[in-house]
Amino acid sequence: MSQDAVPITVSDWMTAQARTKRLGWLLGLGASAVAIGLCMVGVVVADAVTTGAARLPLTAGLVALLFLPLTLGSVLASRRQQDKTDGLVGRLTEQLAEAVDVAGQQARRQEVQARRQAEQAQRQDYESRLANALDMAGSEPEVIDVIERAFTVTVPGSPVELLLADHSHAHLNRMASTSPTGTALGCSVDSPDHCPAARRAQIQLFAHSEHIDACPKLRGRIEGPVSSVCVPVSIMGRSVGVIHATAEPHAKLNDDAARELGTLAKLAGARIGLLRVMVETQLQAATDSLTGLLNRRSFEQQVAKARRDPLQLTVAVADLDHFKALNDAYGHETGDRALRLFAQVLTGSVRQQDFVCRHGGEEFVLALAGCDTNAARDILDALRGRLDAAITVAGLPRFTVSFGVVEALEPEDLPTLINRADAALFQAKREGRDRVVIHDGFGVAVPARSEPISSTDLDHILPLRNEETHPAGNSFERNTWA
Repeated sequence: MSQDAVPITVSDWMTAQARTKRLGWLLGLGASAVAIGLCMVGVVVADAVTTGAARLPLTAGLVALLFLPLTLGSVLASRRQQDKTDGLVGRLTEQLAEAVDVAGQQARRQEVQARRQAEQAQRQDYESRLANALDMAGSEPEVIDVIERAFTVTVPGSPVELLLADHSHAHLNRMASTSPTGTALGCSVDSPDHCPAARRAQIQLFAHSEHIDACPKLRGRIEGPVSSVCVPVSIMGRSVGVIHATAEPHAKLNDDAARELGTLAKLAGARIGLLRVMVETQLQAATDSLTGLLNRRSFEQQVAKARRDPLQLTVAVADLDHFKALNDAYGHETGDRALRLFAQVLTGSVRQQDFVCRHGGEEFVLALAGCDTNAARDILDALRGRLDAAITVAGLPRFTVSFGVVEALEPEDLPTLINRADAALFQAKREGRDRVVIHDGFGVAVPARSEPISSTDLDHILPLRNEETHPAGNSFERNTWA
């Protein structure tokens, strides 16, 4: 290590200053002593050489001549020491400047690191709060509400929308949107396959909608050119939607905002996917796999809940006539189609608060709340007519259905009710099938009314189902009374 590279401390500098002071004192004392001696030498030499008036000038000249080397030596020694001291001071100053520069660099690095840590903590806090909000969302509509509220936090000054594919994955629907600027929303992309972000499964940034490499769906907007960020939304590894935000042309979206939109898309997609799996699992556990109707266990649970209300409850047992012969003649695939068609007609004929169950094989059970047996007869007779029309449209071999109907008595449990309805069904089979038989509380057949109830009164008693999901979890098309 060179001498210049050796670190200089304040102690070294103070030692050098003390050494300079000592040298000054020593030179002063030595110069005084030497001056006295030189003066004496000069006087002695002058006395020996001359006398009279010339002695004084000669003495002065000799003294000056003798003092010259001493003076030069003292000055040089003092200068060398001063140079050493100045060198130490310079090196110390350089080291202090380097230390200040290093300290400044460290301070800047610490500031950048602290800022990054703060940003990371902020992102982690945002992600944690968002994940917590989504975890509390128990349904897709609640997840959509969380997404919409997150838009106002993530990109508060920009119009944002969530486009999500329907269950067919063929069409995109606007599920959530915010527009703080009042700008009209409306990305015209209609399918995940037509969206560059969803198709590429990558965030897409477009600085200007009229650029040659901009998304074609951004061009020709009423509000004029825009910039855009499009974040794909994936569910179970499949891109099914996009978060679409717009701003002024060449507006630079904050990196944190783009990152947070990506986090929102990731967490929201994961939550929606989980909810759909849960719904599918619950649906499979509660329904018959062939027809989509309630299975026996779920039917019993739903009827038990319904019986807590003091309403009339009519139970009907249905059985497809000569179903074994249909299976034998046309095969099990045709038999399965017949069961599915009957389940669809059956479900489309009741309200959302009614329950329909495949009880086993070709036997079905209905529970109609707030409906007496006479109204149930008219409903089931109308259903038989609609079934005949549906069979013709579906191109299936013709089949019929028989019904046994009873009204629940206060102390009866569901198995007892079904047994009584089975007895009525057995009578319908004996009497020729393709009919509705009602038994009263004593097991006696109740004759049909002379005048069937009108369709207007029937609609008043049992309003048509709307197109919402059936209690079993399946959606069927709305039907009118035949």
